[in-house]
Amino acid sequence: MVNHLAIIMDGNGRWAQQRGLSRSEGHRAGAENIGKIAEAAMKYGVRYLTLYAFSTENWKRPAPEVNFLMKLIPVFCKSRIAAMVKNGIRLRTVGRTGDLPLFARKALLEAIDKTKDNDKLTLNLALSYGGRAEIVDAVNALLQAPDRPEKIDEATFSRYLYAPDIPDPDLMIRTSGEMRLSNFLLWELSYSELYVSPVHWPAFDEAELKKALDAFENRNRRFGDVAAKK
Repeated sequence: MVNHLAIIMDGNGRWAQQRGLSRSEGHRAGAENIGKIAEAAMKYGVRYLTLYAFSTENWKRPAPEVNFLMKLIPVFCKSRIAAMVKNGIRLRTVGRTGDLPLFARKALLEAIDKTKDNDKLTLNLALSYGGRAEIVDAVNALLQAPDRPEKIDEATFSRYLYAPDIPDPDLMIRTSGEMRLSNFLLWELSYSELYVSPVHWPAFDEAELKKALDAFENRNRRFGDVAAKK
């Protein structure tokens, strides 16, 4: 069973282009799909869902597109807060969220506070996130720690990552058919299973999610050993 599912939500623009819509409409549809997939994931026993919502590289996009994406954050928070509370979904974020505009940060903090006691699913949004940035930030935090040990091992280093209390993903899904990690959870995905769907994110529904989860159940996970680990 997948305990922690990570998804690179790719293909909003291409989905919109195929329908003669603007990229903004694709992003809007993609944001609306988050709630549907979160609730579907809960049905299959997923406890943690990390979504790649906005990368450190996405700041390079045209200013109007970036501004629209930032404005989608409070829209998403306000439209989904009631459902998250009702369904027991806790909202969290990872990334350099201090780079987000104040109005977006305030909306996120409000939603995080209102859902902090929920325990059925943790919805973890990666915002202004980069895997290399996370590792660099962890190194800097470790160097500044007053009680840092003289020798660093993997377990010690992991405690300085953005979400050390969240287990590594069991499965990472990338939608829209692209075959790359795009700087997503580089440390945490070390032994995660990967699944690439040709379906663009706004059209990625519960049936497509089930295909990915079923594929995971048929994987032989050895973690470098000879025998599979169950």
